[in-house]
Amino acid sequence: MEHVDPTVFRLAIFVLAIFVGYYVVWSVTPALHTPLMAVTNAISSVIVVGGLIAAAAMSGDASGPNAWIAKGAGVAAVTLASVNIFGGFMVTRRMLAMYRKKDKPKPEAAKA
Repeated sequence: MEHVDPTVFRLAIFVLAIFVGYYVVWSVTPALHTPLMAVTNAISSVIVVGGLIAAAAMSGDASGPNAWIAKGAGVAAVTLASVNIFGGFMVTRRMLAMYRKKDKPKPEAAKA
């Protein structure tokens, strides 16, 4: 039996992940949205910490030829995860606003 090229194998996994992700995200009920966003923000905060460590790890020994790759990847991870966290908080705020009771307008005092 012949072996499958690793690139084709990885591409097949990537395409399957796209389909699974699409169906998982669009089948979430609105009641579960806010807890899932909280978990997503927690994961993104871990990515921020890892990106900061990656960006700072090479600061002491910046003599290597690939030091800029580690710093650039760390900065990119921090930037993208920060945008994700901020967006997650904004979406969660809007979702919670949908469940807030609307204030009824107060009747005006009788004019004399």
